[in-house]
Parts: sequence; structure tokens; C-alpha cells
Amino acid sequence: MKKVNLLLLMLVAFVSIQCQSGSKSVAKETKVKNVIFMIGDGMGISQVYSGLTSNKGSLNLERAQYVGISKTYSANDYVTDSAAGGTALACGEKTNNGVIGVNKDSVAIKSILAYAAENDLSTGVVVSCELTHATPASFVAHQINRNMNKEIAADYLNLPFTVAIGGGRRHFENREDGRNLTEELKAKDYQVAYSIEEVKQIKKGKVIGLVSDEHPAGYPERGELLPEGVAAALDILSQNDKGFVLMVEGSQIDWGGHSNDTEVIVNEMLDFDRTVKIAFDFADKNPGTLVVITADHETGGMSLLKGNFEEGTVGAKYTTGGHSAVPVPVFSYGTKAEEFTGFYQNTNIFKKIMNLYGFPIDN
Repeated sequence: MKKVNLLLLMLVAFVSIQCQSGSKSVAKETKVKNVIFMIGDGMGISQVYSGLTSNKGSLNLERAQYVGISKTYSANDYVTDSAAGGTALACGEKTNNGVIGVNKDSVAIKSILAYAAENDLSTGVVVSCELTHATPASFVAHQINRNMNKEIAADYLNLPFTVAIGGGRRHFENREDGRNLTEELKAKDYQVAYSIEEVKQIKKGKVIGLVSDEHPAGYPERGELLPEGVAAALDILSQNDKGFVLMVEGSQIDWGGHSNDTEVIVNEMLDFDRTVKIAFDFADKNPGTLVVITADHETGGMSLLKGNFEEGTVGAKYTTGGHSAVPVPVFSYGTKAEEFTGFYQNTNIFKKIMNLYGFPIDN
């Protein structure tokens, strides 16, 4: 009997240890310190499931502990564009299609990165498009037209970011106005890199990686820019004991939707998912880290009509070459991930993050 009781006590102790270990990120740290805000541009649930099917039934994204749904319409249209959608996520306010970091009256509104920098957190942007493209621009710039690339590039000098990695060197150098923004950034103690390999050599300080003159190539041609860029950014950002906010965009999922190209969507989706693994693994090792993954909108009106998990094949049909109005998923992982369940406005993601940090909203 004593042996049985001893075995029972040992089993209870083992289960208790395992439960504590499984929830260690929440148990050790209940306050959000770091936020990794990931946006799959154009990523609806069909895009997610096409990637899962092609990957023979699994995604890293499935590790997400909680799931919500976001309503994406803009201030002036049932169907949002990336500028208004990005601004809603970055700044917490619905605005008109085509504008960057301003409200529907064209007044500048602060982004989560600006609030973070004001509170001495490090900030970062890592994308697989030009740094001046609509979604990253919404977190950095304030312009009345998303196509004002030169002006958006100049706005990078007004936000004290820590790390920015993406394409678009042409908007920073060889400009019609004669300014060389990389030289101006160097004067502000930024290190400038022109490839992901150069970025990876930089271990501390402030850095901008302009890895291509225009948009980076699609996957797989561009290589591991997104996951390696995020890993490099996290190495630098995590050196700030006060924490950081990092925005990551899987930019070209959207482009596959626009072209109704399932292969492009799958390739970009799986590249984004490998980047999700980097974020989730970081959260596991760094209590106080919250990962939020969503989309600015869905693109293509993608419908999955057939597929095979064993073969990794998927067949899709599309209703448009533009964006659709359908709500998009919100996946969350890590500290306070439970706050992101429900069915809510895209602007609420910003508000929830701000509330978790305890930052008052000026807008």
C-alpha cells in the first residue's frame, strides 16, 4: 500500500511539474513586455488553409492558443485597401482608403510604434516588400496618399525606430530632391545594410536593411529574408530591458490573391508560417512576449474546392482580382493572448495592445 501511495504522489508531482512547465510563459510573467505584431497581407482563412493543405496538414500557426475574428471595412468603403487597413491596425482608427497614418480628416494619428518609442521601448519593422509600401508605411508615416513613396521614406527619419528591414532602396537614395536618406540615417547613428547577410552581421545598435532596390522577389527566389530578418531583428530588439514592439508583414500573400495564383499564395503563406515559428519560439523562451497575427484584409475572394493532405495539393477558385470584404482571423500566442478572442473591429487590436502596455491614447 505504501508503494502504491508513493507512486501516486510521484505521479501527481510529475503532472504538476508538467502543467507548470507548459504554462511557464504566463506563470513567470503576466505583464506584456514585448509585442510581435504579424500581418499576413491579404491572408484570409482560405489562404491559411491552403498553406496548411499544401504542407500536408500542419502549420506552425496551429500552435496559436487563441483565435478571434476582425472586421476590416474602412471609413469610406465596405472593402478596405491596405493603407486604410494598415492604419486601422497601426493607429487604432478607421480611415479612408488610400491614406497612410492619418484619420478620415487627413490629420496625423500616432502608431503603436510611436507610442512604444515614446515609452523607451525598441521598435522594428520587417517586411517582404518595400519599406514604403502601404502596410509598413502605416506604422511609420503620415501621408494623404499611399503612393507618396519619397515622402513616406523621409518619414522614417521622424520615427526613432530601432530596426527596419525590407526593400525600397530607390526611395531612400538617388531621389529627385537630391536627398540621400541613408546618409541622413547614418548621421543619426544608424547602420545601413544592403542585404540580409549584411543585416545578420550587425549584432547591436540601430539598423536599416535596404535589401533590394524595389520590392524583394517572391518566394522562393528571395530566400529566407523574412524569417532570417525577424530572427536578426529579435536579437537586437531584445537587448532593451524595457521591451519592444516589432511589426512583421508577409507582404506578398496579397499579390498571389490579386493574380489569383494559388501557387504564389501557398509559397508566401508557408514562408510567413516559418516566420511565425520564429516568433512563437521566441515567446516560449521570453516570458512577457505576446504574438498577434492577423491580416489587413482578404484578397481574391479565395474559395477552396478540393485538396489532398497526403499529396499536399489544393484547388481554389476566386471571385475577384481585388480585395474582399470578408472578416479575417486573429491568432494570438503568449502572454495575455486570451485578450484577443472574440469578434471585433480591426481597430480594437491596437487598443488591446495599448491597454496591455498601459499607454494612454492621444489620438
